[in-house]
Amino acid sequence: MKNQIKNIVIVHGAFADASGWESAYKILKSKGYNVSLVQNPTSTLEEDVAATNVVLDRQDGPAVLVGHSWGGTVITQAGLHDKVASLVYVAAFVPQEGESTLELVQSEAILEVNGILAPDGKGLVYLDKDLFNATFATGQSADKSAFMYDSQIPLTVKSFVTPVTQAAWRTKPSFAILATDDGTINPVLERSMYNRAGCVITEMTGGHTLFMTKPEEVTKVIIEAAEKSATA
Repeated sequence: MKNQIKNIVIVHGAFADASGWESAYKILKSKGYNVSLVQNPTSTLEEDVAATNVVLDRQDGPAVLVGHSWGGTVITQAGLHDKVASLVYVAAFVPQEGESTLELVQSEAILEVNGILAPDGKGLVYLDKDLFNATFATGQSADKSAFMYDSQIPLTVKSFVTPVTQAAWRTKPSFAILATDDGTINPVLERSMYNRAGCVITEMTGGHTLFMTKPEEVTKVIIEAAEKSATA
């Protein structure tokens, strides 16, 4: 009989924190999973990986490691942790060894309208207020979108230009959700990254934060990863 995986660790992306995963968290908890959410600072790749490893160290057994957007880069590096059984990429970046997130973005046509502003004088990147709902927060209510904009956490240029040194997807089962209406990451890029990594791909109609607008569908993929990665 296989040992079921009951631990889920979630790494949020840039411009938001882990609280956006609350609905998905509640669904997973109701189904008996132990869920931990990493409050990674999105300051540098090294610091985000370190924050993820701290949470992974605390798991009492194997875990599914989930990453959204920039969090995909983080879990690609952190996923070699010995407690990670499988990876789930949610509208996320999937770099290979020696590749930075910026290089990935530039490898396909960049969305003409994406709402990402040029870095400010401190090397911080924010999202455009007028384009926020149509690009990053697609499908969110006006009130929710306004709150998300006003609480956004900037991403540093350093994070985006730092290459990963290892790619966990080469040795760990990987699953991915492709957001067909993503206004932040080109869906064409999502597909090419997922195919390169050999991910089991699930396409969903939805925007970049579809883990908030479609938590039931997203958690279904996470549960599939947990069930298929059960250990002997």
